Amino acid sequence: MAEAYIVEAVRTPVGRRGGGLGGVHPADLGAHALTALMERTGVDPAAVEDVVLGCLDAVGPQAGDIARTCWLAAGLPEEVPGVTVDRQCGSSQQAVHFAAQAVLSGTQDLVVAGGVQNMTQVPIAFASRQAAAPLGLTEGPFQGSAGWRARYGDQPVNQFTGAEMIAARWHISREDQEEFALRSHRRAIRAIDTGRFEREIVPLGDVTVDEGPRRDTTLEKMAGLKPVVDGGTITAACSSQVSDGAAALLLASERAVRDHGLRPRARVHHLSVRGEDPVRMLSAPIPATAHALRRTGLTIDAIDLVEINEAFAPVVLAWLKETGADPGRVNVNGGAIALGHPLGATGARLMTTLLHELERTGGRYGLQTMCEGGGQANVTIIERL
Repeated sequence: MAEAYIVEAVRTPVGRRGGGLGGVHPADLGAHALTALMERTGVDPAAVEDVVLGCLDAVGPQAGDIARTCWLAAGLPEEVPGVTVDRQCGSSQQAVHFAAQAVLSGTQDLVVAGGVQNMTQVPIAFASRQAAAPLGLTEGPFQGSAGWRARYGDQPVNQFTGAEMIAARWHISREDQEEFALRSHRRAIRAIDTGRFEREIVPLGDVTVDEGPRRDTTLEKMAGLKPVVDGGTITAACSSQVSDGAAALLLASERAVRDHGLRPRARVHHLSVRGEDPVRMLSAPIPATAHALRRTGLTIDAIDLVEINEAFAPVVLAWLKETGADPGRVNVNGGAIALGHPLGATGARLMTTLLHELERTGGRYGLQTMCEGGGQANVTIIERL
């Protein structure tokens, strides 16, 4: 049976909005991760058969197939193509899936996967509104569809409403969320201070560490914030941060490992994607994880480490309630509430951190999942070698 191996995984620091990476062109941001990936592996870049990167809001500096642009901006061979993937917040996790599937199918041997996003330059949703305005388009992706209205009515479809729906259904209080958010910051700060991220991060300019974690945050400060939705429980403190960043991984077949003298660090044990209620939107990691465990025959207790994206605190808290996972194995170095969420890059960032943490702790299996627009969720399980 064919195998897909992860040979290397690197990332930039995650910059906060308007921070040290805000002025870096997205192509150069992605190029930085790609250059580091190629240097660390020692692989001839011309041997790479495709570059698959995730990116949302592909307009302005992120338009024109940013995967291809990043590769060329890095000065890498012109004969290597690139393709950009948009599965919303799971875009670069899906990029890893596509790369692994190409290797597993035997059609390609060396594929780069990753993602890039500069939310300082291209804010979420702003890009699509700006692109639509000259065309006289004022409605969102769901409005105006007779088929959508017949199926889902006129319910509001946005991430904040979805997060509130999760909090209500799983009885997650604002206090629960704020305690979770504080723990995310503390875990991230511990990881930074003890050097856990040093091997995976490639500094860019003066930015050497993730800028998001707040050392001065407290439950008292969080309690003073207004909810995003009137009468709701979600505040900025319990939400992922707007961020800038990039990450890249090299996936290889057994033949490529042999021919290029590579040392595989993990193998892709399982990959899948599932969907559910697109209005609630953010709870899909729950059925997606159940599906992945059924397919693999693994139990949640067999998973040594989990990276689940902290889009909002209720997403992870509901997942923990449903799966029964040990919170001590989940997002052990903090998550997007503290570290930030550069949309198109986060999936690859999570995988990069998961791989390095499995190696640091000696764990065997790592599971990654994240909620995505449209009520979708990818799940990847890797096995450390």
